[in-house]
Amino acid sequence: MNTIVFEQFFADCIGNWQSDRTYHYLAYQEIERSQTTFEVQPLTSEQKSKVLLDNAYDQLDNLESLPGFNLGFYTISEKGEEKKQNLNLMFVPKSETNMLLEGDYLRDRAYEEDRPIVSHFSFDPKTRELLMTTNYTRVVSVDSITLTNPTLRIRQILNYAKPSEGQPLENVLLAGFGVEQKILN
Repeated sequence: MNTIVFEQFFADCIGNWQSDRTYHYLAYQEIERSQTTFEVQPLTSEQKSKVLLDNAYDQLDNLESLPGFNLGFYTISEKGEEKKQNLNLMFVPKSETNMLLEGDYLRDRAYEEDRPIVSHFSFDPKTRELLMTTNYTRVVSVDSITLTNPTLRIRQILNYAKPSEGQPLENVLLAGFGVEQKILN
């Protein structure tokens, strides 16, 4: 049951999106607003295979059934700062309980550090929330996308100072919130 909702979540994500976000930089008490346009296209099995290879991840037999995307985005902040990026990403489910689907989230380029990276994801089929946790060198990024309906996503991003091994996440450096609407033709 969870995998059907999971597959529909990703099918609904394909297309073009407009995002309005607010970032709170807690370390230096600054608030920034930005707008982002996303283009989300499915990956072919060959592209998924390359994402696995880039991450030194074991090749998998079921590539067609795994969600994977090419994500292109362009962001402009209220200060006029621009960022453009294009990356390939995929999700490899590893365990399913009656509450959550969990697994690995792979990218050929990370957001905080320009390198391939394997992260963790969990998906709650009841709330349709995808939670992605990435351990970077200096921060741990916890990114949530909740698909409220096929044309509206709510986004939350929390970046924590990376704690010592075995310690909980508690020092929030950045909190971001966004509303993402699908652009319908």
